[in-house]
Amino acid sequence: MFSLSKLRRSLLGVSQKEATSFSESNTRTWKHLEAAVLAAIEGYHATLDGSTFEVLVPRLNAVALELRGYAYEGAAMGLTGLDCMLPWKKRLRAYMDGPGAAHIYMVHIGAGEALARLRRKPEPFIARLHDRVLCWLVMDGYGFHEGFFSRRRYVDEQRVPAHLSRYARRIFDQGVGRSIWFSAGANVDRIAAIIASFPGARQADLWVGIGVACTYVGGVDRTTIEALQKAAGSYRPQLALGAAFVAKGRKLAGNPVSHTDLACEVLCGISSERAAQLVDVAFQNLPTDGPEPAYEILQQRLVTQFAERTESVYQQKEGK
Repeated sequence: MFSLSKLRRSLLGVSQKEATSFSESNTRTWKHLEAAVLAAIEGYHATLDGSTFEVLVPRLNAVALELRGYAYEGAAMGLTGLDCMLPWKKRLRAYMDGPGAAHIYMVHIGAGEALARLRRKPEPFIARLHDRVLCWLVMDGYGFHEGFFSRRRYVDEQRVPAHLSRYARRIFDQGVGRSIWFSAGANVDRIAAIIASFPGARQADLWVGIGVACTYVGGVDRTTIEALQKAAGSYRPQLALGAAFVAKGRKLAGNPVSHTDLACEVLCGISSERAAQLVDVAFQNLPTDGPEPAYEILQQRLVTQFAERTESVYQQKEGK
């Protein structure tokens, strides 16, 4: 008998071949990147097998702590997809308020990936979310999906979906930046060359995405992170912004890893604990009802802080 789970997987599943098609070899770095993607796909498929939290959450928590955030991201992708087909269920809202709350950064990202996969416009969805700050991470997830699964269109040809608003395009680019970390195999020279080929107005947001990917995904050593910081040039504060966001997200989720500590030390010039505290401070008294998105104000506060800090630390490193 063909089960509902198998039917869902046949219609909505992502094959391992598709998920790892970006990978170019069996080196340690490529395999590390593959593991991150496959953990997210595992979480996604878990929702297709059984979306009740009693069944789903133990499967997500069985994933290794370092990779568990990806599994929660993938589950959010699956729950959002199911909500799009059966909108009266409100699975994602219950997930955000319940078992996904600690992973709320990754949950918003997973929701955006589902919208991209289902060809749903993300901004009406964003407008309905109750968190008026982190809601924009949906747009980040949307951009990551398009950059990762449709690399030729959105990275090589540098297209942007015409239906996106001006600000949504910026956060879309942050997601595309994260996808470049994967497609470039975390290779600094390739990353820098790809971003340099984009129009100048888009590069800052792409570097934010690189900072997030380097700090959350990892897979590289100190020397590589230092080379990345140098390659970013005037966009070093954007790298630091991305790193600090990851520090906050991992602290909230309770899944700290050594490569996040290392990336914050290099890119922010401070510990991951201190970087997370700076994000907490930046969240204070954010206006959520003004003409400017609260997420933009939040990011600008952090970029301003890191502009002076990272330049001073970088100059000391370079002996200038």
